[in-house]
Amino acid sequence: MNPELEAFVPLLPAEDLSDPLAVRKNYAALAAARPAADTTGLEIEDRTVPADPGVPVRIYRPLQARGAIVWLHGGGRVSGDLDTEHPWAAGMARLSGAVVVSVDYRLAPEHRFPAALDDAYAVLNWTAEHAAELDIDPERIAVGGHSAGANLATAVALRARDQQGPSIRFQLLNEASLDDRQETWSQRNFTDTPWATRENTAASWRHYLGSQPATPYAAPARATDLSGLPPAYIATAEFDPNRDEAIEYALRLLQSGVSVELHQWPGTFHGSQAITSAEISQRQIAALGAAVRRAVTD
Repeated sequence: MNPELEAFVPLLPAEDLSDPLAVRKNYAALAAARPAADTTGLEIEDRTVPADPGVPVRIYRPLQARGAIVWLHGGGRVSGDLDTEHPWAAGMARLSGAVVVSVDYRLAPEHRFPAALDDAYAVLNWTAEHAAELDIDPERIAVGGHSAGANLATAVALRARDQQGPSIRFQLLNEASLDDRQETWSQRNFTDTPWATRENTAASWRHYLGSQPATPYAAPARATDLSGLPPAYIATAEFDPNRDEAIEYALRLLQSGVSVELHQWPGTFHGSQAITSAEISQRQIAALGAAVRRAVTD
């Protein structure tokens, strides 16, 4: 493990996804303890996207933005909101130069699949329909997120393709959770890695699916046809149960004729980018922003 990251591992709070309310409280406390987000040069506005029910979003507008990214937070499908994601969304807007539409999608287990996906897809449609108001090119809209948010971004891209929805220029999938079956090598062997354990991963899927069988829109690794999807930037952490399912998805995209940039970050673990003092975290975050800038801004 990267020495800078390893020093923090004993300090990381234990997480038990069997208690979603406690997880949300702890997640919010960790977010509140971070340094204040740098919002220099950004116009920030809270809106509600009309849907059933309405979806709260927070819009980050850099000066002279040309494109946008619909941004979906992580949190194991059970935690996270606009406030906990604020530093990451603001950072993405500054680094990419794109308008960031951060989505406060509904959480499990109170709202199981497909509630979160419906929210994310409604925001994609709204962003495309309001491109002129957002002062962006409707052909320069991306989707992206971390972990469970990357799952939703992947599913949104599949749904937009299948339902002839808005054009998506690019998908940014960071440490994506894509497969409920937990059968890959990394899922079977990284059972007690920092933050993401096998038990918590299983609990996250149970909260999300309930008794429903997983479909490709819930677990995109189950999709049989990946052709015609947007180009992707896929990033994985070395010591992460999700690692191999994301790498396998990247390879399948490539084999389906989809352009992919794949980064496997050595010495990292799931969510270690939150340790922003580490040099490797700074490089990871910069690379995410640069990928979106190349895709929708440059």
